[in-house]
Amino acid sequence: MHGDRVLFIDGEALVIDKPTGLPVDRPRDGSISLENHLESLRFGFQRWPTAVHRLDRDTSGCLLLARNPKAGARFQQAFEQGLVEKRYLAVLDGVVEGEGLIEMALGKTSTAEDGWRIVPDERGKAARTHWRAIETRGERTLVEFKPETGRTHQIRVHAATGLGAAVVGDPVYGRADRIGMLLHAAELVVQRPGKDPIKAEAPIPERFENW
Repeated sequence: MHGDRVLFIDGEALVIDKPTGLPVDRPRDGSISLENHLESLRFGFQRWPTAVHRLDRDTSGCLLLARNPKAGARFQQAFEQGLVEKRYLAVLDGVVEGEGLIEMALGKTSTAEDGWRIVPDERGKAARTHWRAIETRGERTLVEFKPETGRTHQIRVHAATGLGAAVVGDPVYGRADRIGMLLHAAELVVQRPGKDPIKAEAPIPERFENW
C-alpha cells in the first residue's frame, strides 16, 4: 500500500484511502485483501494495524485502523457511542431531489439461488441515514449520505429501497456497471476525549468523473 493512500497517521490511529475492489476481510478464495498490505502499514511499529470498521469490497475511501489494541478498543467504543461522523458520496441510478432522513430497520436474508443480502425488516436492527441530493445529470443523481448507524450495506439498501434509486454499479441491490460501484467514504471524523479528533478526507476517485 503506497504512502499516498495514508490520509491520517499518529501514534494510535491510521486512516487509509481504501481502493475499490479491495476487501477488508480475507475472501474465502484466499485472494488479495487488506491483510496483504498490513506489513507496509506498520510504519515502524512492531504490530500490524487492525481495521476498526468495515467498508464493502467495492466501496472506496476512509478506513480507520488502530495501531495498538487499546486504541482499537477505544475506537470501537466511539463507533458504538455515536462519536464517529461519516460522510459518503454516491451516484444513484435515478432522479432524487431534496434531503431527508431514512429510518429503516435492516435484517439479513439468504437463499440458495441469490445468496445472502440485507433487506428492510421491522424486527431487524435500527438504521438511520441522513441524505442530501447534490446534483442531477440525466437520470442519475449525486447524493451525500451521513449514516448515524453502521449496519452492513446500510447506504446501499437505504438508497435502493428508501429512495427508490440504487447506487450505480451495485450488483446486489441495483445493476452492475463497467465503471464499478459509485459509493465512496469521503470523510471520517472520530472524537477522542482529551485528544484532537481523527479527521480524514479521501479524494474523489477517478471513476466518479464521468457519471
